[in-house]
Amino acid sequence: MLSQQQIESLGQRGFSRRQIGRFTGLLTAGATLPFYNEFAMAQEAQRRMTGRAAMPPDAVRISTNENPLGPCKAGLEAIYKVAPYGGRYSPHNEVGELVKAISEVEGVKGDYVQCTAGSSDPLTRSSCAFSSPTRSWVMADPGYGGGAPKYIGSKVIRVPLRADYSHDVEAMVKADPNAGAYYVCNPNNPTGSITARKDIEYLLANKKPDAVVIVDEAYIHFSDNAQPANDLVAADKDVVVLRTFSKAFGMAGIRAGFALARPDLLAKMSAWGNPSFLPITGTACATASLRSKGLVEERRAINKRIRENTFEYLEKKHVSYIPSESNCFLMEVGRPGGEVAKALTEHKIYIGRVWPIWPTKVRVTVGTQEEMDKFKAAFDKVMA
Repeated sequence: MLSQQQIESLGQRGFSRRQIGRFTGLLTAGATLPFYNEFAMAQEAQRRMTGRAAMPPDAVRISTNENPLGPCKAGLEAIYKVAPYGGRYSPHNEVGELVKAISEVEGVKGDYVQCTAGSSDPLTRSSCAFSSPTRSWVMADPGYGGGAPKYIGSKVIRVPLRADYSHDVEAMVKADPNAGAYYVCNPNNPTGSITARKDIEYLLANKKPDAVVIVDEAYIHFSDNAQPANDLVAADKDVVVLRTFSKAFGMAGIRAGFALARPDLLAKMSAWGNPSFLPITGTACATASLRSKGLVEERRAINKRIRENTFEYLEKKHVSYIPSESNCFLMEVGRPGGEVAKALTEHKIYIGRVWPIWPTKVRVTVGTQEEMDKFKAAFDKVMA
């Protein structure tokens, strides 16, 4: 339940009584809401395409930006080792060890780290903390991360990407100089495109003093060129960085992630629900994964090799696509994207969602080479 202080704060920020009522549902049932995470939104898209039928067991799942490689060997061994202690919440200070590992890898103090079950949790709470009907949430279009602000009644402004598919930060500030939060997904979902450090710094230099810049780096480990913003957090800037172990580390179903920010910003987010508890299996797996030398580089190379092979195929077929540095990409199909996605399901191929601003483009996750070969064969038949 919301406290009286929270209710008064929401009223002062321009929320109506009806919108305030939605906060209770948000804080108590967030995992069931359709905006909550990539899996939930992909499931909703699948339902619209194929009804409520489940995917067949031999389906090619390249729809939710999962990593088919799964957890690394060290992570699996950590799960096996800690699983017998599952009757305890944190029997060996698992959360403390994860915070320590994150602090060491990211170069930030321990109290600048907030561990969460994936990055959708802090993304939702940051929308509660920093946006409202009078202080908008400004983001890219197409982009990820607008579901929670829209649900609670915050003003959401979507700004088209530049011609090079980076965030148009000048246009974002111009769209609302009084925004509460400027959200940058880097690399962007669904385009896999990069926004340069100078653009993040532009937002910091031109926003209102009490606004924040939220940098969602869920896909940062797949990129050769994206510059992470953890050093801006360490420098006490008005930045919240979101990370997840769901992508490169292959832990989507195990759930682990974290937010990096100054303690005062983390406190504002925590006021809207404490971070979701991490199971000790996910916590131990995340710690072991972070400490596995060479893991990120290895997986980045694997993803890049398969992604580039798929791009070569698209070029031969004269299918345009957006160059990506992530584990997903958008391609042009020349007809309503939902029709193509639905047609592919008849071949047991499940691809991602369609964004309204580009209705003839579809998002495809990079799977294994075998999965992408099956996708190519099915795509040939559908487009023929």
